[in-house]
Amino acid sequence: MNAPFAIANRHYILFMVTLVFVVNYLDRQILAILLPFIKKEFGVSDTALGLLTGPAFAIIYAVLGVPLALLADRVNRRNVIAVSLTLFSIATVACNYVVNFWQLVFARAFVGIGEAGTGPSINSIISDLYPPKERATALAIYSAGLNVGLLIAFFGGGVMAQTYGWRSAFLVAGIAGLVVVVLFLLTVSEPARGHSEGMADSGEPHDLIATFKFLWNQKSFRYLSLGTSMSAFSGYAGIAFVPSFLARSHHMTATQIGLLLSITTGIFGFLGTATAGIIADRLGKKDISRTMLVPVVATFIALPFAPFFYLSNNLTVVIIAFSLPQFLGASYLGPAYAATQGLVRLRMRATAAAILIFILNIIGLSFGPLTTGILSDLLRPSLGDDSLRWALLANTFATLAGAWLYWLSSRHLRQDMERVSRLGPQ
Repeated sequence: MNAPFAIANRHYILFMVTLVFVVNYLDRQILAILLPFIKKEFGVSDTALGLLTGPAFAIIYAVLGVPLALLADRVNRRNVIAVSLTLFSIATVACNYVVNFWQLVFARAFVGIGEAGTGPSINSIISDLYPPKERATALAIYSAGLNVGLLIAFFGGGVMAQTYGWRSAFLVAGIAGLVVVVLFLLTVSEPARGHSEGMADSGEPHDLIATFKFLWNQKSFRYLSLGTSMSAFSGYAGIAFVPSFLARSHHMTATQIGLLLSITTGIFGFLGTATAGIIADRLGKKDISRTMLVPVVATFIALPFAPFFYLSNNLTVVIIAFSLPQFLGASYLGPAYAATQGLVRLRMRATAAAILIFILNIIGLSFGPLTTGILSDLLRPSLGDDSLRWALLANTFATLAGAWLYWLSSRHLRQDMERVSRLGPQ
């Protein structure tokens, strides 16, 4: 069924799917600013908080993303997105009503069920709207929605928690998602598959095993998927525990933390993520393999700031050392998503995105926050509240591993894409 007030302009559709991702990340990551309140009310350990922010959401989110992507490669993707958005918004509202920690874990798992259906379908739609030479930019703009979601989550969540209690933040975030789903259904219709490349869609979908084998046989995808999982490992650990680190080590209030993180992660991060996609597209016009060098360079610019951010006791130094890395932190997303879409055939695209999201989240989101929480608890007897800063600093090893894997991917990307192009759309 078409939207009654459909707007066919591709930039508007990009805006709307980015708005869906903003709500997705708002509902997913608003938890981070609320962790100090949740820890205080329920009296749980950092390991339990790592479980809540990591595996409780990530395993269901990553695993269900694959069958929902297979569905999206067969049916109307707009409807898959709308249903998923409705489900995770309702689950976020439900977090307002929990009375113990395990009920919250259960509710967050249901948020993962709903959010699993959005990313693969959106990647596929964007690839039908933007040709390969513009795709990294479009996917980076979409990916920058995570920074806007974090901006709202950190600032709005901090203010709501400090003023009205942490549960109210979930309620408002969930209601915002339900408003967006109505607008999405009214104004967005399903685009034609293969439109951006002038491909004829035969309607022949591919099964999961065939798509996975097709991808995994390409060295560039193997390296970039593992690289994104390493970047996500450190990135998700930071999103989950940096607010707690600032509260414990620098005694900042939730409102102060929310303001700082909304400016750095939200505004600077948005600009950096979008800029990385634009740079990747420009480099890729001469040699597509150069697109995966963007996150390599970004990593080596940002990494030297990490010790100053985590170890300095001077709050001014901490804020300065945090700002530039946030500009560069998600620079891998646009190039990685765009490369993955270019490494598969037409009716594999949603499933290919789901496979990347699965690998990224099952390693990065499942284990990044959890490992950091466990390490913090292990160090706490000797370091006290400073245990968290050292646990977070340890994640720089994962960031370095990611840069190495992106470099390896760049060495094979051009040949792999040329091979896929010779095979044709189906």
